[in-house]
Amino acid sequence: MPLGVVLRRLPGVTRWASHSWKAVAVLPGAGSADWQELRREGEAVEYHAATLLLELHGAETEAYLHGLSAAEPAIYVVMRECPGDQPLEVVLVTASPYEAQDYTDSGEEIVEKVPMPAGLMAWVQGFVTDFHQDEAFVKRKRDKTRTDLTQDGIGDPRIATAADIYASPARQRRRVH
Repeated sequence: MPLGVVLRRLPGVTRWASHSWKAVAVLPGAGSADWQELRREGEAVEYHAATLLLELHGAETEAYLHGLSAAEPAIYVVMRECPGDQPLEVVLVTASPYEAQDYTDSGEEIVEKVPMPAGLMAWVQGFVTDFHQDEAFVKRKRDKTRTDLTQDGIGDPRIATAADIYASPARQRRRVH
């Protein structure tokens, strides 16, 4: 499903940052856009920065369920800073909190959590209903082989007797000339 990403530019709070950017909304079914201005209120400006495809995968349904069960289900927007006219490049939109977490590990991408609209929530839930399969818990079984009955591999071949293992090295006396 195509998702438009809305970014808001606000004036900077410190003298080192002239502006701050935040992903504030997604637009399900949006057409293509390239930093189209949507709204301006004083110094705050909202842009339809980009439209990307939200792809759902059958192997990720557990992650989607986890995201849908959150207090506020969200879409995660992954962005990178870039030089040029547009300060951010929108790289990815995902409904998987696990995938979003993977992008935060490198520290190069900016990951923002945006509230998931109700219609999109229903679409993701429908996908999960159709494709999710619970994995049965399989308890690991121990190997019955007893490894304590043999003494192979014990010690260093340079140690002659077992009593030598704990013996301290002999002191050597130096002669002073």
